Amino acid sequence: MSLSQTIAEPQLKTVSETILKGVRPNIVQSIRAFRVQDLQEAAQAMGHHFLYANIANAQSKQDVLDLIGQQFMLTVAVGKNFDSLYDSMTDPVHKSGPQPGFIVVLEHIPANTKFDKEAREQLLDIFRDTADYWGDRKIPFRCFYSFSVARSAQTSKGDHAQLASNPPTTGIELLTESGEKMPTDKLLDISPQALRMSSPFNAGYWTTA
Repeated sequence: MSLSQTIAEPQLKTVSETILKGVRPNIVQSIRAFRVQDLQEAAQAMGHHFLYANIANAQSKQDVLDLIGQQFMLTVAVGKNFDSLYDSMTDPVHKSGPQPGFIVVLEHIPANTKFDKEAREQLLDIFRDTADYWGDRKIPFRCFYSFSVARSAQTSKGDHAQLASNPPTTGIELLTESGEKMPTDKLLDISPQALRMSSPFNAGYWTTA
């Protein structure tokens, strides 16, 4: 029995109301102080689909697409471009039956030379378009995301290994490998210890029973 199954339904409803208070029903935003488990419990309380993908190990656009497709358990193949990802999360799902709503988590979006700022914005734009699609149909679609911690611009490989085990959270400027500045309010630790502590949530099915 999962932790969420042991919590009474009224308590789950209270959790969802507290967690999502002030969060628009159709939005894509940084996960910030939200906890993944709380978002999952909020989805359960509201009867929404919970879709979770950890893409920290992705190195390229194709890796990102493949991991999202696998972990979201999409019923339509994602393919090789962002447009196909949008297609897989919209019309086929809408036509499969009434949808209660969605809470989506994209954890550790990669920040490297093969998946740069432009690629990250394109990915988030797909989820923004998806949120708008469901918003037009009066169905909530909330997406929360985080970026992977990037390598500091002047950090040697040895120092980077030390940072991975003791990642700094304040006082330095973090850059991608190409020298691009990262917004520190959207960074999460992807050290081995942090990844071991991540809850292995399975995404809910897109289609209703």
